[in-house]
Parts: sequence; C-alpha cells; structure tokens
Amino acid sequence: MTTTMTTAVTALPISHPSLSLDDYDRIVGLIHDGALETEQLSLALDELRVLFQANYVSLILRAPCADSMGITLISGQPEWAGKLAYFNDYRWDAPLGRMPADQVYSMDQLMSREEWESSTYYRDYSQPNDVYHIMGANIATADAGVLGFRLTRSQRQPAFDEQDRALCLRLLPHLRRSLQVHNLLGRSESLGNLYAAAVNRLSVATLVLDAAGGVLQLNDVARELLGQADGLKLVGSRLEASYPSDNRELHKLIRDAVESKDAPQPRGAREALSVARPSGEVSLGVVVEPIAGAEWAEGRGQPAVMVYIRDAVGKSQVDNRVARELFNFTPAETALSLQLANGLSLEEAAEELGIMRNTARAHLRAIFSKTGVRRQAELVRVMLNSVGSLGRGGNISPLHKPIHVIRRPQLRAVPAS
Repeated sequence: MTTTMTTAVTALPISHPSLSLDDYDRIVGLIHDGALETEQLSLALDELRVLFQANYVSLILRAPCADSMGITLISGQPEWAGKLAYFNDYRWDAPLGRMPADQVYSMDQLMSREEWESSTYYRDYSQPNDVYHIMGANIATADAGVLGFRLTRSQRQPAFDEQDRALCLRLLPHLRRSLQVHNLLGRSESLGNLYAAAVNRLSVATLVLDAAGGVLQLNDVARELLGQADGLKLVGSRLEASYPSDNRELHKLIRDAVESKDAPQPRGAREALSVARPSGEVSLGVVVEPIAGAEWAEGRGQPAVMVYIRDAVGKSQVDNRVARELFNFTPAETALSLQLANGLSLEEAAEELGIMRNTARAHLRAIFSKTGVRRQAELVRVMLNSVGSLGRGGNISPLHKPIHVIRRPQLRAVPAS
C-alpha cells in the first residue's frame, strides 16, 4: 500500500509540540556548525534523536553497493558516537533508499503493517536492532549526490505523525547546506594537503606567516631546516636569520609583502634574498610573497605571507619506486642514480653503496643507455627534473598544522538503487 504526501507537510510552521524556538535555533546552529566540524554534526544528530524521541538517527554519507562499503554517521549507539559506521550490504537501507529526493516519508506511508512485518528488510535489519517505525528523506546535493537522513523508533513507541514529518522537512534545507559546505571544505582541504605534500617532496621549505611575522604553519622540510639553525631559525614564533644584516633584509621583505597585499597596483619590490649560513655551506635562497585573502579578514592569525626556502645542497627526494618505473632501472641502478643525483661523484657513490668502482661504472653505462644521456651532469639534470620526486614516498609527510585537524567524512555520490 503506497500513499502520496499531503500538501500540509510543506505548509506547516515550526510547531512541533516538544520544540521551542530556542531549541530550534540551537539545533539549526549545530547542523550548520557541522559543515566545519564533524563532531558538531554528530551533536546535531543527538539533539534530533531527543527531539523526535527516536532510538536512532543516521546520515547516510555513502550508500553501500556491490563494490564499496556504505558510510554512515549514527546517533543512538555509544560505540558509534562521533564515528563513521561502515556497512557492506547494499540492501540494508531498502525501501526508503529508492524514494524520490527531498521529500519526507515514513514507512507506514509506503506499506501496510502486515507487508512491513513480513518483509525481509524488517526481519533481517530492523527487528534485530529494535527498529519498527522509520521516517526519512533522501537529500539531493549539488556535489555529493544523494545522501540519506533516517530517524527510527521502536515498536513500543508511537509512529511518526504529520507534525514529525513537517518538522523533518523543515530541517532538510539546513542539512543540505551543511553537507554541501562540508563536502566543499573537505575537497579543498584534500587538494591543499596534496599540493603541500608535492611541495614537501620537491624539498621546498614553506612557511605561512601572519601580518606580524609570526609563523602560523610550516611543512616538514621547513621544520627540519629550521631545526638545524644554520642560516635561518625560529625564535619564539618568528622567523629569524643568523646574521643581523640578513635578518634586517628578511624582515623588510616580509613587511613589504604584507603592505603589497593592500596596494592598488603591484609594486616592484624585492621578493628574494640570499641568506648566509654560519656553517659555510651554500647560502639559502628565500622568496617571500603575499597571500591574497578576504578584504574583511583582519587581525592576528590571518595568513598574510608565504615564505619559500630552498637549500641548494639538500638531498633530493626522488622516490626509488617511481625512478624504477620511469626509467626501468634495476634496484642497483636506482640506488646509484639517486646517489649521483644527490651530488656524489661516481667514486663516492660506489663507496657509499659498498660496491666496486668497476661495478658502479657498469651500472652507470646501463643508466646512460636507459635514460639516453651521455654525461653524468646530464643524468643529474634528468633525475632532478623528472617527476620522480612527486611519488608518494613514505619518508615525507603532509603539511603539519599547529591546530586540531578535523577529520571529515568523504561525501560521495550514492548509486541509484
């Protein structure tokens, strides 16, 4: 027995008997905060579970199908609080999963009591979890496909009524916006981490500074380089050069970059600096550039300047596996080519690898043949300019942030049932 929705559902105001305006405001606030923090979205589900007197409330972020597990955020089980639950049976959300998007349905609208109690879905999934009454909607989003929202009650409780469905419908737009923003922020964060990891593997130290010159975040290469305190170091949260003259030039570069952010026309100010090192090694190269930001965002803690630092004598981060795949090197040839790319002579590389010079020469001839070069200097250029350093090496980690990183569920399109 299937019935259609009544127009009263879309017309009802916020008039749920157990909901005050303050409660509604708090719940909507939690839903929108969930766009930024998964924990807040989980708290919103907890509030909705209490409001609707449900035993479970769930958000289906990805429905299970034949070749992938489903991902769901669930309120109602202590062990699932704030965590993602995974399901591998693609039948587990029938029959609400097949209903049109952006409408609220309850199970008693879709089938009779007898049909429901005799269904496989009820016997296999609902009854063992003390679920009898189900209300829900499929939320269509612009970038994340269709996401499921479900509320359930036990058989000992009353069925969801018209007021419940009306309030649920009123909350759907807020859930949709929150999940859309959640998805966009997650995608942006994923791309940002990918770019940061690529810069890491290119052995470029990066630091983000605020307008006062304080370091907001830095990558692993910068952390290691500054830890050596050879030319540049961190004093408190400020970037400092070892020598006073370099330090004055560095801070002038940073100030000029901050001021150029708000300049109506681009300035021809200096952007680069060579920083001397007490160890006598080749000077560090520093480039400073402003970070474009929202005009209304002011105050401490706002990213203002990006600093790039390159150590000309630093070791390359060419990945062994990628080098083998790119040039069809053997493991021995790969090891030798990486030593040469790091600036060692053939004799020094042979000694470092513990092999005879004649063996190293034989490997070098094979390397020349596979790369099409004839000189060792050309080989170094080919290795350093290849994509070998962009492989997912295990010794380079993504950008570190001095703030708590919220793990967001991946929102993906739900396959049509």
